Amino acid sequence: MKVLFAASEAVPFAKTGGLADVIGSLPKELAKLGTDVRVILPNYEDVPAVYKEQMETVATFNLTMGWRNLYCGILQLVHDGITFYFIDNEYYYRRKGCYGYGDDAERFAYFCRAVLDALPYIDFMPDIIHCHDWQTGMIPVLLRAHFSWQEPYKHIKTMMTIHNLMYQGVFAKEMFEDFFALGEEHFSGYALEMHGGASFLKGGLLYSDVITTVSPTYASEIQMPFYGENMDSLLRSQSHRLYGIVNGIDYDEFDPMTDPRVDVNYRDSFAKKQQNKLLLQERLGLPIRKEVPLIALVTRLVEQKGIDLIDHVIEQLLALEAQWVVLGTGEQRFERLFQWAADRYPDKLSANILFDETLARKIYAGSDLFLMPSKFEPCGIGQLIAMRYRSVPIVRETGGLCDTVQAYNEETGEGTGFSFSYYNAHDMLYTVERAVRIYSNAEAWAAILNNIKKKDFSWRKSAAAYAVLYDKLVKGT
Repeated sequence: MKVLFAASEAVPFAKTGGLADVIGSLPKELAKLGTDVRVILPNYEDVPAVYKEQMETVATFNLTMGWRNLYCGILQLVHDGITFYFIDNEYYYRRKGCYGYGDDAERFAYFCRAVLDALPYIDFMPDIIHCHDWQTGMIPVLLRAHFSWQEPYKHIKTMMTIHNLMYQGVFAKEMFEDFFALGEEHFSGYALEMHGGASFLKGGLLYSDVITTVSPTYASEIQMPFYGENMDSLLRSQSHRLYGIVNGIDYDEFDPMTDPRVDVNYRDSFAKKQQNKLLLQERLGLPIRKEVPLIALVTRLVEQKGIDLIDHVIEQLLALEAQWVVLGTGEQRFERLFQWAADRYPDKLSANILFDETLARKIYAGSDLFLMPSKFEPCGIGQLIAMRYRSVPIVRETGGLCDTVQAYNEETGEGTGFSFSYYNAHDMLYTVERAVRIYSNAEAWAAILNNIKKKDFSWRKSAAAYAVLYDKLVKGT
């Protein structure tokens, strides 16, 4: 089985969010199952020099995009046993960051076209092209419209994975006509048309052979108006080929036993985790208090992550017998909220308005509880890392949070965290209060940590589920 991942970012080359973690980890697990999986990405300026130096040019050619005749270079390197290809064009990619430019439509139109044009040059004709998010959404469209009748391409199937339905790649219809040389039949209501323009993602959903998203609950939610981002009716119509497979995390990368960023390495030793907590309290300037829980938020400070709920009840939260540590950047109003709280309650809250991966790992290792009150969360990675580092999650029951965190039941002793259902600040407050109360019950806390210990959130099961889908897709079953 030959599978080509097409994506706009991947760890360790380029990262803006969880998509990069998936593309950096899932192929390695699929390879263990015998899949010949390779990855193709844009060659951004920000790819670290240590990797740029390892790249070899495997092909250069010109491609046609609308009326344009454009240079395309294909670079290659092998990382962690996986072959990565990089689409090289300095005009489109020699600039800082991955997204946010006025010509993003053209940049990723070029990427979609280059992925397909590159296949004969890289000596890898895949059985499946696995496309990720809107930046690759036009690959299935172009394959069907311009390539499927050609011999090397006839057998290729496509899979489209939604990592976050909010981002749809909607641009003016005239751009799509210009970049992709598509006829009017591709823009009528049930094709690419979206909000008076056209959508990369909609193209991927309609023209691919199979659709997946990153958790079973999110697969159900996006078929409802509240979560569906104006695509719920389309997704309901495609529900027979829509699958939810929960993401995992790289257990080698996120391992408190070997993580060099953790002060005191540990696995299931509560005593050693407490040592990390005391060192973190000291580092952050919080009072050294072993007996109170340290609650962490490591997140983007945006409304999607439920920060507005915290805003509504922050005085009540800070009145609890607990300490807080916040790490992240985002909307100014939320950054100011936590800076204000840290100034007013310096013994209760440490606000770190930045992104610092080393500090993030120390927070996972040193915190007792990890809060994720998201409005929606396709899968979520924070709660998985938290559990790996034995920090107990408090989550809202949505998307992947619902699929990965089991609410603690005091009667049966079952459960791996705490959860609330309604998007309501006082429901969240009550759940945090309950978690703080149960922390003081050593027997109950040990039971929760023991339950977490038994869970496996590595990529192993998820990769097996993808492998089954690939097999079905190729065999047409």
